Amino acid sequence: MKRVYGMAIRMVLASLALMFATGAGADVFVQCPGDTDGDGVIDDFTDPEYLAHPNAVCMSITGGDGFINMADTTVTGGARGRQLYMFGFADVTGVPPLDVIDVGTTAAEFPAPSIVVNEGEELYLTLTNVGMAYRPDLDDPHTVHWHGYADAAPVFDGLPDVSISVHMGGSLTYYYQVRGPGTYMYHCHVEATEHMQMGMLGQLYVKAAQDQLADGTNLNGFIHHDGYQYAYNDGDGSTYYDVDFPIQMSSMDPEFHDASEATQPLPFALMNDTYAMLNGRGYPESINTAELANTENGVVSQQQNALVEANAGEKVLLRISNLSITEYFTLMSPQIPMRVVGVGASQLRGTGGADLSYKTNSVNVGGGQSFDAILDTDDVAPGTYFLYTTNLNFLSNNTEERGGIMTEIVIHP
Repeated sequence: MKRVYGMAIRMVLASLALMFATGAGADVFVQCPGDTDGDGVIDDFTDPEYLAHPNAVCMSITGGDGFINMADTTVTGGARGRQLYMFGFADVTGVPPLDVIDVGTTAAEFPAPSIVVNEGEELYLTLTNVGMAYRPDLDDPHTVHWHGYADAAPVFDGLPDVSISVHMGGSLTYYYQVRGPGTYMYHCHVEATEHMQMGMLGQLYVKAAQDQLADGTNLNGFIHHDGYQYAYNDGDGSTYYDVDFPIQMSSMDPEFHDASEATQPLPFALMNDTYAMLNGRGYPESINTAELANTENGVVSQQQNALVEANAGEKVLLRISNLSITEYFTLMSPQIPMRVVGVGASQLRGTGGADLSYKTNSVNVGGGQSFDAILDTDDVAPGTYFLYTTNLNFLSNNTEERGGIMTEIVIHP
């Protein structure tokens, strides 16, 4: 009961803080060509601004706080696992500007909403800072940092010392001319150690322009057909795949999160991540295809599972990344070898065009690194296989065994 009353008081204080910060109310302003009502959705394709940017795509997100549950069960007797307070982003694309603060408050997701764009598009990404409802004493600004993207204008790069930070109640639209296919990631770069540990990180990848070639195009002997997909603009079909899955590794220190919720000094020097996850979930929740709501306010805060599914004979692209701020992980596929075709959103090609891709059963992924790896199931019997870390201490959900960084690869007949 005390917690309920405390939550109500904090929500009121947060609302008042937003009002004082922006005068009469929050200044939510979304910039998107052809968007007539400010909800981040293009609805007028005859608008001169859209006609000047026919490759525009738009997305609107918020930065705030919320809760998630871990995958251990013993702490709650079989219900959802340990609840952690978090910071995070939420997708509010399609929400009218006057409702963004209301919808985005305490709606943080982990991982953050995925951003998937095609090479050649112009991305208009609006971030609105809705404040920390459970911590009204905080007035932290937020940013979006597209990690690994070399062409970001400094003002849109998200580093607080060279670009704009979004203060509570305000909005900023980031603009990117999307170049360079491959697997990236994004996160808040304000007080990065704290904000990333608390959950402000997500998946971002760019699909290759080669996907859009005309049907029948000859790629040095490989014939492209409509619907074919490639990890990179390889020129020869060597990075062709049928289905792709983002696999983002991350980890959290429950004591750090509890200290933040309780308004206590944050134990940076003692940070010890004991919950390791794939796409924001420990095993066995990593293979649960349902969207998961937290036990604090019922918000669906874990929307992305890590189950890999394909039909026999298909090529599967794993978009592997690590945004843990404390750990590197070795990710292993013992039964189905991986062919690594790209690292850090760059195809593994020599200066003279030599193919530098390689086959392996494991990749070592440090914080901020990404790998594009293809599983070829042509000679793989239908069944269930595993993808997991060889770091044995991370095959657990805190103190509960048989969890952590592990998922299943299901090959259908």
